[in-house]
Amino acid sequence: MIYSGDGGAAWGPDEIDDLARRARDGDREALEQLLGVVRPRVLNICRGVLPYSGDAEDACQEAMLNVATRIGTWGGRGRFTTWLHIVAVNSARTAYRRLKNLATPTDFEDGSHDRPDPRTTSVIAGTRLDLLEAMEEIEKDHPQYVEPLLLRDVYGLPYDEIAALVDAPLGTVKAQIHHGRKLARPLLRGEQ
Repeated sequence: MIYSGDGGAAWGPDEIDDLARRARDGDREALEQLLGVVRPRVLNICRGVLPYSGDAEDACQEAMLNVATRIGTWGGRGRFTTWLHIVAVNSARTAYRRLKNLATPTDFEDGSHDRPDPRTTSVIAGTRLDLLEAMEEIEKDHPQYVEPLLLRDVYGLPYDEIAALVDAPLGTVKAQIHHGRKLARPLLRGEQ
């Protein structure tokens, strides 16, 4: 365990990996402890995607439930925190999708059926909501490009780590990212 300067304990990646392995192998106490340790990180990830704290809290809860029920799918090859990041981002994206679908105008009398422009809603941790919109569009026809593209261009993970996470050859991951970028550029420029 690493100790932070303010006297509080901060868990290092090796300790978190060890705790996650024990939780994955059925240690209930380790799972409870792991959930407590990673919750602040998950909440921060969700806050990075969802501008309103209540929405981020809901997405965090969903992510924590997914961690608890799907920890057995973490293969242990990469860092647990990388896998956790994917779970949290996916939960936040799901919440965003759900909220976007609910965000319909209430006044249909004036003929205005426009939804709020997500690009003006929030700028998030190096990513904007327009990127999430672009990923939604790409996912319709090319879902295999979305996760590698987000992991590389938003979270800066190295190609080899992405390949291990998505269980694909390195060349395939590089090609998916390249093609995903080509599809995303016009969407981000509003050239749909």
